[in-house]
Amino acid sequence: MTKAAIYLRVSTSEQDATNQLPALETMARGRGLEVVKVYSEAETAWRSGHQAELARLIEDARQGKFQVVLVWALDRLSREGPAAMLEMVSRFKGYGVRVISNQEGWTEAPGAMGELLYAITAWVANEESKRRSERTRAGLARARANGKCLGRPFGSKDKGKRSRRGYLLRYAK
Repeated sequence: MTKAAIYLRVSTSEQDATNQLPALETMARGRGLEVVKVYSEAETAWRSGHQAELARLIEDARQGKFQVVLVWALDRLSREGPAAMLEMVSRFKGYGVRVISNQEGWTEAPGAMGELLYAITAWVANEESKRRSERTRAGLARARANGKCLGRPFGSKDKGKRSRRGYLLRYAK
């Protein structure tokens, strides 16, 4: 039986990836795949390098722990554009792993057309992400123009102590 991994991702911790799981498990059963691991995270696809589960997925693929990765949609892997998507899919392919999307059925089709379709899908995901950001910025600008005060109230304090990690550690000497 061919081994598969499932990769679930939502953009924020307020969202829930569990609605993706049943469809992908059904997809795996329908194709006779044995799901060996589910990788799930709540992290934006726009900031690569912050997706710890995706890094684990790639490392496990490199080690040959599965032959197929199932995703809800390709934009769950990346929204960084065609180059990033093609690099990621090529990396998986180099490890002998196929990427199959629930929403983009053409990912199972063989042939050179796949690269073009991956590039187009990645471009669309990238543009969608940019438009969403533009709408958010426009909404914030409109709120400011209407006199709405954004952010924390002046003088408010954190309720809990902040962790000292990341770039702050470089300056805490």
